[in-house]
Amino acid sequence: MTEPRFKRILLKLSGEVLMGEGGLAIDPVVTARVAQEIADVRAQGYELCIVVGGGNIFRGLSAAAKGIERATADYMGMLATVMNALAVQNALEQIGVDTRVQSAIPMASVCEPFIRRRAERHLEKGRVVIFAAGVGSPFFTTDSGAALRAAEMKCDALFKGTSVDGVYDADPKKVPSATRYDTVTYSKVLSDDLKVMDASAIALCRDNAIPIVVFNIREHGNFAAVLAGEGICTIVQNQENIDARL
Repeated sequence: MTEPRFKRILLKLSGEVLMGEGGLAIDPVVTARVAQEIADVRAQGYELCIVVGGGNIFRGLSAAAKGIERATADYMGMLATVMNALAVQNALEQIGVDTRVQSAIPMASVCEPFIRRRAERHLEKGRVVIFAAGVGSPFFTTDSGAALRAAEMKCDALFKGTSVDGVYDADPKKVPSATRYDTVTYSKVLSDDLKVMDASAIALCRDNAIPIVVFNIREHGNFAAVLAGEGICTIVQNQENIDARL
């Protein structure tokens, strides 16, 4: 399957991607490997912005279920994403990649506030921009934050780096016979509840015609391979784009 070529990409990483087998919430070795994957793609001339989740440190929904007031729990989760963003920034800059962190919750001592035009200038100058703190409001996930930033930054695609190699019709960890889609529509993802991203993120990408590329970021070199049309992934897009590829 030949993948389309994209110029500006938003990479959505789950917080769990930064975890190691030793139980560390942020494993420096794992984070350095992920940073190298990003650096390899940046070196090919792509403009990259990143959103990192915070689930390796704190999950707002889980905490709310245990009694913490939901808005407070969500704000705590947003702060966790800032920690992850700083960890990724550090790993990237250690290998020579110029990086900026912008937070939807202002905290001038550690990063920039989110300013769209400033973020655009950073990308144009070849910097990687990491967006932290989601959308800055409770009741929205980092998936929604990623979709929103992808739309604001006029990204050509949203790449979701996960622990699986695409979208399946069932959980492949529980159902060995689950079938992976090469491409699937936004509508099917929503109607079949395929758990790619939350519904608001899928709808926002659909309304702005931003394809979602789901791939395994844990596989060495896979990010660059998918962009080159050689890696395994699933593309979520409109039906007319699927028809055009048949």
